[in-house]
Amino acid sequence: MKIILSALIIGLAAGLLGALCGVGGGIIMVPAFVGMLGLAHKNAVATSMAVIVVTAAAATINNATDESKLIDWKIVGITAVTAALAAWYGSDLMRSLNNQTLTRIFGVLLIALGVKMLWKP
Repeated sequence: MKIILSALIIGLAAGLLGALCGVGGGIIMVPAFVGMLGLAHKNAVATSMAVIVVTAAAATINNATDESKLIDWKIVGITAVTAALAAWYGSDLMRSLNNQTLTRIFGVLLIALGVKMLWKP
């Protein structure tokens, strides 16, 4: 029951922050999956990527039906193809690294991006 409740809370936070700020997968779910659910970093990353498919689809459908034309479909097409190719090879790289190395890379990335956002909004 604790796992289900934790997963519900993680999903709520990731979905809300993902829709508001464009984050949620890595920034919210990975640390929460590791800290609250006890997943290894590799499992947390892989599980987060699977959840992102569903959350991104829901937000995209909602944004695509909005009359404000928020989505630039040309950029989506170009970026999606490139990101999909990079993700394919990135997931191979992720599996080749150990959990401790992945956690450190993730932590440094979060700190660097956070500092950049605080000084250059």
